[in-house]
Amino acid sequence: SRLFVRNNLALPEPGIVEDRGAWTVELGGQPTTLAALQRLGTRSVATVLQCSGNGRGFFEHGPSGSPWRTGAAGCVIFGGVPLSAALASVGADLDAPYVTVTGGDPLPADVAPRDVVVERSVPAAYALRHAILAWELNGAPLPRVHGGPLRFVVPGYFGCNQVKWLRRIAMTASTSDAKIMRSGYRFRPIGEAGSEGQPSMWAMPVKSWITSPLGIVEAGRVVVRGVAMGGTEPLARVEVAVLREGQEAPRWAAAAFTGPDLGRFAWREVSATLDLAVGERARVVLRATTAGGATQPEHRRENHRGYGHNGWRDHGVTLRACAPGDASCRETE
Repeated sequence: SRLFVRNNLALPEPGIVEDRGAWTVELGGQPTTLAALQRLGTRSVATVLQCSGNGRGFFEHGPSGSPWRTGAAGCVIFGGVPLSAALASVGADLDAPYVTVTGGDPLPADVAPRDVVVERSVPAAYALRHAILAWELNGAPLPRVHGGPLRFVVPGYFGCNQVKWLRRIAMTASTSDAKIMRSGYRFRPIGEAGSEGQPSMWAMPVKSWITSPLGIVEAGRVVVRGVAMGGTEPLARVEVAVLREGQEAPRWAAAAFTGPDLGRFAWREVSATLDLAVGERARVVLRATTAGGATQPEHRRENHRGYGHNGWRDHGVTLRACAPGDASCRETE
């Protein structure tokens, strides 16, 4: 129930979810209904849903867009039919380098459709192995605000590729010419316009951040908790470091995985125990590493829109330890 909402256009009317089974989607040029897709069976996948701009609030040049820090991410379970099974059910030809997906967002009448339509292309080799057409979120019918009745889900990819109110899927020889694909969601230098030659915001990188505590704590033994994700890879380990005053180089120690392992695309909850003295102020940071050896960098990669931030230094928290029973422990920072 606590999941960020990010849309490029206005929400469709509430009636869009009144008769879910009748929802139509074009697959490889063939129309079908949600009811027909549901007869193919359901597969569930736990995955991190994260906006490309999660972490944008740390960038000093003030990029446009929502100034998220860590709030534009959640770990959810989508249920639906695998993309490969859905396309096979209509006899679609799967021999193309890209899967191009079109959403059913209502388009404003005074703007050229290709400038605003939500249509994204992703590499077919990856999507045919992992993507699903989802009609459930955490075991319940997919809410309208999150793309119901039908959403395209590519586990391990940024949220801009999880196209809502799914209307069309095509195997294509090239990526879409829609503006959101042609120049939008591109990793580009500050001040440079978006273009097709720049990296598209597809796969998410390895990342972690602390969720609690976030400010003042009682001195002594402190349990720090956080989450970590591997993007398209499973996690191998997460480490914690305490940067005390005057200390720049971290001394990494192992953090413990806690809670369930829901698979390679889900995040893992982690925890570590620290000792802080009365009056001490310390910066606590996490660093995650995947099974393939990818490790979080120390710093963000500067870019125009503040995309893809996974630097561990910004995502740390500063804790101040007060004496047990001190009234200031009830304050917040």
